[in-house]
Amino acid sequence: MATLIAPSNNHSPVEDAEALHKAFKGFGADEKTIIAILGHRNVHQRQQIRKAYEQLFEEDLIKRLESEISGDFEKAVYRWMLEPADRDAVLINVATKHGSKDYHIVAEIASVLSAEELLAVRRAYRIRYKRSIEEDVSANTTGHLRQLLVGLVSSYRYEGDEINPKLAQTEASIIHESLKEKKGNNEEEVIRILTTRSKTQLVATFNRYRDEHGVSVSKKLLDQTSDDFHKALHTAIRSINDHKKYYEKVLRNAIKKFGTDEDGLSRVIVTRAEKDLRDIKELYYKRNSVHLEDAVSKETSGDYKKFILALLGKQE
Repeated sequence: MATLIAPSNNHSPVEDAEALHKAFKGFGADEKTIIAILGHRNVHQRQQIRKAYEQLFEEDLIKRLESEISGDFEKAVYRWMLEPADRDAVLINVATKHGSKDYHIVAEIASVLSAEELLAVRRAYRIRYKRSIEEDVSANTTGHLRQLLVGLVSSYRYEGDEINPKLAQTEASIIHESLKEKKGNNEEEVIRILTTRSKTQLVATFNRYRDEHGVSVSKKLLDQTSDDFHKALHTAIRSINDHKKYYEKVLRNAIKKFGTDEDGLSRVIVTRAEKDLRDIKELYYKRNSVHLEDAVSKETSGDYKKFILALLGKQE
């Protein structure tokens, strides 16, 4: 696993909790201490710190952080402090709020995670919000978008390596007909394929599509991504086909925008730092001839910048 956050050998949950408590005293928080500690602790160590803090000071560390820091820095630190399943539950909830128009993030999370990881997110969501993901997605979407997202979040895919070449050919043709007609006649079939097949089978189908038509499914979809359904469909296909390349593109778009998209930047770095961010960084450099750390350093500022650079394994 290409993680950038190595366990701290000198880690003491109690000492870290005490140092953080001290950082909160006085006028304004000591952001440097917050970053020095939390930006260099893995998920297990962060949970130990949170537990120790609550035992020592009888308050939730995350709530205290929310009151002490603000803006993009606070949002990134808050999500970093959550356990992965709980973090994804929060991201999905924010994405499904009425008017947010970030439904593709639901497709992203549901398509990237393994079956067991997605099941853990569904449990975390139910505990945190007292509702199911499916319930909230259904309440805020309609039509094919609703069918796609509910199908993705409720999927429990087979994760074996078996491939059925004949099925790949048949379903590549179904996808081709749906994209060719642009009439919505086959959209329910495409949704069925994307939400039920194993990722290995789907990649075989996508490869077959490219071999037969000389273009990838995701590129064919690019001229149809103006509506929420096709944007979510495009996201699901890219995430299933090669999630690292997908995340590199998210980072590239976040940094290239007029005014950096801190939400997109934080989402990728915070969620992948302990998984495969090192690989994503390498892809970013190959694609852009610029190190991700340098791009982030140029386009961000303040404590947010320092924290994100810490997660990237670089000091400012």
